[in-house]
Amino acid sequence: MEEKKYLKWYNKIGYGSGDIAGNVVYAFLTSFVMIYLTDTIGLASGMVGTLIAVSKLFDGFTDIFFGSMIDKTHSKLGKARPWMLYGYIGCAVTLVCCFAVPAGLGKTAQYAWFFIAYTLLNGVFYTANNIAYSALTSLVTKNSKERVQMGSYRFIFAFSTSLLIQTITVGFVDRCGGDAAAWRLVAIIYAVIGLLVNTISVFSVKELSEEKLNDGKKADEEEKYGLLQAFSLLVKNKFYLMICGAYILQQLYSAMIGAGIFYMTWVLKNKNLFGQFAWAVNIPLIIALIFTPALVGKWKGMYKLNLRGYIIAVIGRALVVVAGYLGSVPLMLAFTALAALGQGPWQGDMNAVIASCSEYTYLTQGKRVDGTMYSCTSLGIKIGGGIGTAVVGWLLELSGYVGTNPAQPQSALNMMQFIYLWLPLIFDILILLILSRLNVEGANEKIKKEKGIEADVVS
Repeated sequence: MEEKKYLKWYNKIGYGSGDIAGNVVYAFLTSFVMIYLTDTIGLASGMVGTLIAVSKLFDGFTDIFFGSMIDKTHSKLGKARPWMLYGYIGCAVTLVCCFAVPAGLGKTAQYAWFFIAYTLLNGVFYTANNIAYSALTSLVTKNSKERVQMGSYRFIFAFSTSLLIQTITVGFVDRCGGDAAAWRLVAIIYAVIGLLVNTISVFSVKELSEEKLNDGKKADEEEKYGLLQAFSLLVKNKFYLMICGAYILQQLYSAMIGAGIFYMTWVLKNKNLFGQFAWAVNIPLIIALIFTPALVGKWKGMYKLNLRGYIIAVIGRALVVVAGYLGSVPLMLAFTALAALGQGPWQGDMNAVIASCSEYTYLTQGKRVDGTMYSCTSLGIKIGGGIGTAVVGWLLELSGYVGTNPAQPQSALNMMQFIYLWLPLIFDILILLILSRLNVEGANEKIKKEKGIEADVVS
């Protein structure tokens, strides 16, 4: 017996292209906003880090709120697509604002401008767009293989875009003049590209009817629940908490890798190496993503694949540390690629794991909370990425770093090594520990057998 198929190849590619839009925001913001604010605008890295951290306090509430709103939405476009479509308009505007801090304002006003723009981008518009986009994995198909394929296509586009952004942005800004106006122009170009691609992605898929999603049960037969009950359903799901933890750690890892622009500029004395390391990270990830669906089938599930992959990732990052202290850039690039190859499977099947996590809540609690369940993706990106960027700012400030100075003290250079070499290794080890217990597929199969529930199949 084979699971029923819901999607054509162009639906999967169209859906996946939506992460081009997501990463012209996320990759650009996390990799370059700190160096833009410190080295171009002249703001203090510690203060910027504090503002980002304070902004995250607001974000935690909006993730659950928008997830719950998606679950309660009924429209011609479906539950998630309206939020994905309209949320990105705000993303485009506020992204430009983050890289358009007026030079004529006083320092206090400049900090306020950035804080407001950053908070609106992360806490409102990106939240609505990203949770909706992630939730589509559960809303357009019930086929587990198609969900893995959607995740693989999505992150192939995500890492390709991240690679492009990290490779070309430094040179692009320099060619546009290298000043504050150049950063603003580049932000506008990225925002327009993202807006166009996001719109295409929204209309490339169609959500299943609520009756099909609920195994024949009509929407008005579903028990209603409020925001507090939705939160209660999430925290009762141990696998949701594990995924949140892994996702936050993963984004903290990415923030440290993004801070590599400081390491390349001041320690290796060549900021253009940042693009080369971006290739070493993203190309292996893309290769791993291509093979992830086949490997999931070969190993009959995602649990073993993710666990074995992250063992490789930890080994790779440990060797990066060794190569870094040896001063060998070629070895650093090679071991960075090895670590990325190991991280690839989890990146590719993560959305499918979350879908299984949502199924676990349905099987144990009898309620569908797909939109709310995918709040972990936005929560992880914003808390992990945001706090990661804040931590970078704090650590640099603590070490005596001043972006407008022509040289940095040895304490700052040592801190850059700690941020770029040691912290990613620590985060990878913690993720590995979580993945060793994240066997939600096995839990679902056990419950289905106990309840006599058959899979959605075709003969």
